[in-house]
Amino acid sequence: MAGEQDNAIDYEKEMVGTVEVEDRDRLDMDALTAWFEQNVEGYEGPISYTKFKGGQSNPTYRIDTPGASYVLRRQPFGKLLPSAHAVDREYQAMTGLYPTGFPVPRTFGLCEDPDVLGSKFFVMSLADGRSLWNGALPKQTPEERREIYFAMIDTMADLHLKKPEEIGLGDFGKSEDYCARQIARWSKQYKLSKTETIPEMDRLIEWLPETIPPQHASGIVHGDYRLDNMIFAPDENRVIAVLDWELSTLGDPVADFSYLMLNWYNPADGRAGLGGLDIEGLGIPSVDEAVGRYVERTGFPVPPMEWYFAYNLFRLAGIIQGIKKRVIDGTASSAHAKQMSERVTPLVQNAYAFAKQAGLD
Repeated sequence: MAGEQDNAIDYEKEMVGTVEVEDRDRLDMDALTAWFEQNVEGYEGPISYTKFKGGQSNPTYRIDTPGASYVLRRQPFGKLLPSAHAVDREYQAMTGLYPTGFPVPRTFGLCEDPDVLGSKFFVMSLADGRSLWNGALPKQTPEERREIYFAMIDTMADLHLKKPEEIGLGDFGKSEDYCARQIARWSKQYKLSKTETIPEMDRLIEWLPETIPPQHASGIVHGDYRLDNMIFAPDENRVIAVLDWELSTLGDPVADFSYLMLNWYNPADGRAGLGGLDIEGLGIPSVDEAVGRYVERTGFPVPPMEWYFAYNLFRLAGIIQGIKKRVIDGTASSAHAKQMSERVTPLVQNAYAFAKQAGLD
C-alpha cells in the first residue's frame, strides 16, 4: 500500500487544483466579462481565473468573482476531429439532469459562437468537495471505501433509471443499437487519428460489430464514469457532482456500467484501477458485490462481462489515440496527455485478450 499511496500523492499533486494560465490557453477577459454580464444570473465582477490541472480533452478554468466561483469548459483551440470535444453535449446533459436532483453542477450558459473566446464553451457552478484519484483510497478506512464505492454504483444506477424523454433529453441520441454505433464511431475516430499500425486493433474493428449482445434496456449513459470524474461531499461519502459528460448519449446502460467495472481488472497505478490489490482487506466491494448492487437497484440482467470489457477497452483505446495524435500535433491540453498517449497499445492488447475469452478466434 505504501507504493500505492505514493502514486496517489503524485496524481493528486499533478491533477487536482489549479495553475496559472499559460499564454496559449489565455482567454479574452473583456469578451468573457461581457458574456458573463449577459448570460450568468447573479454575476457581479470582476473576474479572475486559473486553469484546472486535470482535463486532457477540454481545457477547464476556475472563474472567481468576489461573490461566487464558476467553472468554464471550452473546446481546445485549433483543428478538431469531427464530433470530438462536445462541450455542447456536456451542457445539454447537465442542464437536463440538474432539475431532477441528480448530482451535476448547475449550468449557466452555452456559447456556440467561436468568435467570443476562440472556441465553444459553457459555464457551470463550482462543486466544492473532494476529488479522489486513487481507486485504493489510501486515506480512507475500509468502511469509508465501501461507502464510496457503493455511492458510485448507486449514483450510476440512478442515472440509468432516468427517463430521457421526461427530462428534455429524448433527442439526446438514438437509444437503440448503442454498442454498434459506438464501435462505428470509435473505429472512425481511431482511423482518423491513427499514428501506427496495431494488428489487434484492426481485428477488433472487424470482430466487435459481428458479436454485439442484445441490448436489454436504454437510457442516459455517461460514457466515462469513473472515480476522478466525480466530486464527493467534503464531510460525507456522497457524490455531489458527476463531471465530464462529453461522451454522454442515449444507449445501453450495461455498456456504461461494465466500463466502470473494468477498474476491478485494470492494474493499480494510483488511478482508478484495482487489479492486484487486496480489495477484501481494503473494504472495497468485490466484482460480484458491485454487480449485485447495480442489478438489484436497476433490475437489469447481469451482462456478458468479457465481451463488454473488450468493447470498452477498444473504445478507450480509440479515445486515447485521439489524445496521442494531439500530443504529436502539439495541441493536447495538459502535460499528463503525453503519458496517457502511451497507453494505446496496452489497452488494445487487453481488449484483444478479453475478446478471445468472449469467443474471438
